[in-house]
Amino acid sequence: MSGPQPKLELTQPVSQNQATILTPPALEFLAELVRRFSPELMELLSARGKRQMAFDRGAVPGFDPSTRDIREDEWKVAAIPSQVQDRRTEITGPVSRKMVINALNSGAQVYMADFEDSTAPTWHNVIDGQLNLYDAVRRQIDFESPQGKSYSLNDETAVLMVRPRGLHLPERHVCLSGQAVPGALVDFGLFLFHNHEQQIKRGGRPYFYLPKLQHYDEAVWWEKVINWAEDHLGLEHGTVRITILIETLPAVFQMHEILHALRDRILGLNCGRWDYIFSYIKTFKNHADRILPDRDSVGMTVPFLATYSKLLIQTCHRRGAFAMGGMAAQIPIRGDDVANAVAMEKVRIDKEREAGNGHDGTWVAHPGLEPMARKEFDKVLEGPNQINRTLADFSASARELIEPSDGDITEAGVRKNIRVAIQYLAAWLNGNGCVPIDHLMEDAATAEIGRSQLWQWLKHGALLDDGRQITIDWLDGLFTRIQSDLIDSAAADQSTAIQNATKLLRDMTHDTELVEFLTLPAYDQLSD
Repeated sequence: MSGPQPKLELTQPVSQNQATILTPPALEFLAELVRRFSPELMELLSARGKRQMAFDRGAVPGFDPSTRDIREDEWKVAAIPSQVQDRRTEITGPVSRKMVINALNSGAQVYMADFEDSTAPTWHNVIDGQLNLYDAVRRQIDFESPQGKSYSLNDETAVLMVRPRGLHLPERHVCLSGQAVPGALVDFGLFLFHNHEQQIKRGGRPYFYLPKLQHYDEAVWWEKVINWAEDHLGLEHGTVRITILIETLPAVFQMHEILHALRDRILGLNCGRWDYIFSYIKTFKNHADRILPDRDSVGMTVPFLATYSKLLIQTCHRRGAFAMGGMAAQIPIRGDDVANAVAMEKVRIDKEREAGNGHDGTWVAHPGLEPMARKEFDKVLEGPNQINRTLADFSASARELIEPSDGDITEAGVRKNIRVAIQYLAAWLNGNGCVPIDHLMEDAATAEIGRSQLWQWLKHGALLDDGRQITIDWLDGLFTRIQSDLIDSAAADQSTAIQNATKLLRDMTHDTELVEFLTLPAYDQLSD
């Protein structure tokens, strides 16, 4: 590009600590990423909308005839580095300082530092999160709690992987020519720019988890972004390695194509189960014959989810890539041994199923679950992974991948969707994107299931198990009562956030169109 180029504009003051991250060279690197790759990204997001319009008119996702050769030809992804051959347990969570230390010390092989679903993107959370990772990479991170407890890194820690925000999320605090820049490029660009040298020096390399892809064209876009970044930073092609989350329904039909587009750097695919359920609802929002029942009854053993999981394993192992299992959102229940035993048994059964099916590893949300998850994979794995298990006899049709789930819609399920979504949104608006509710670690993905179900049930006048129809007046009554109950049981300074969250959820439920992501309207109300 010739001639003077517009520079990034920051809409927030930069503290002395944040200046470590927001250096002039880092900002110029980020500006160049935005200038080069934002226009095509906008086209990709527009294409998403056009595909959804077709689904709204009755179309269903399927395998692309034009890419049959990629699916049928024999090829492999690049060899997996020795550092990450064993990924049997991975822990995920936000990029707050204490969390970063605890996750790296958790005993898991990998910590996925999350700028996406478990981080509310305030300026403080985004930039201080980058600073926390900057310090962690250099092993200079520590933390002291208000109670005086000190935290620091163990000698051996998990491998760090970073999940930037989805392609749809802007970063309003950073603008180019008056336009907010893509949050994904901010998170990816700042981390890579500052940390690639240190990671390589310490025997590692930059690793990323990329979320919410809906089409292989988006994987092609990421390959262009990463390839340019490597070239600009003087890195050998393929230095940056990535894992892709398969957490949208359209993407499950394009797993071979996604792996192929990123074949020089991809490590594997992950079953992003909660977002996948949300994507099923969103894709089929206008399809009255594909309404899902209560969230709690849509588990990984229902046919469309079980098929998705096994097809991911088969696809990845055929190509020499990891097939990672999904999240266990449970957290230990203190003070109730019976309830805790029931919850932990659910986790054990889930991880036993994943390991037995052929997954190479799995996710947990809490360090207390890591030993249990590891134990189930230790029982099955004869080496560092199960890539040699090809599931050659398994087959999955397009029909099986979109088969709706049986079950009832209950008043208790409706109430839970409303209550959990309000509680989560209230916390998110206060800057907390990862919230323990009912002994589960809720993030944006799980909240999305509840609010999209409410919208779809209302749109189609779904019937409860007792024969009553879900109506707008009935839901509004529940909104009012649940809001009142939450305010009564919350701290006094939380009432405004609960009221704002209730209004936001009610507005999204009433809207004639399903809001694509709850974090988009919520971002406009986010403090800071």
